[in-house]
Amino acid sequence: MSDEAEQNTEELGRSLAAKLEHLLRVTAPAGQKAPSNEDVATAINIAAGEKTISATYVWQLRTGRKTNPTMRHLETLAQYCGVSAAYFLSDEEAAKIDDQLALLDALKQSDAQNIALRSTGLSESSRRAVSNMIDQLRKLEGLSDSDFG
Repeated sequence: MSDEAEQNTEELGRSLAAKLEHLLRVTAPAGQKAPSNEDVATAINIAAGEKTISATYVWQLRTGRKTNPTMRHLETLAQYCGVSAAYFLSDEEAAKIDDQLALLDALKQSDAQNIALRSTGLSESSRRAVSNMIDQLRKLEGLSDSDFG
């Protein structure tokens, strides 16, 4: 996709394919790539106890060849990724969930996770001090709050 086309897509809201691909990538376990279409379909079908979706259909959704799935398919895909089906239906909901996923992604990084775990048990004032130090370091390195994820 060209930079211009990508920018236009972002301005108008992301496609279902872009949302699904993003979800599959960011919800993958730390250090692992996004699951294959077969992995997604198999996990969904096992959880449902019946064949509800095929790997081919997952591929069609991920690539934008199919753009109008049933609500049942959206719900099963959302459940697989651990989000609400509203993620696929509302750009506003998707943005809220993406913010939460960005935080989760940051916590997957071992250093961030280590800092968070080591702060357990500290008093509120100590946690605030650590947070203030991180804010100052971000400023020194030219990072803004919107640079998370």
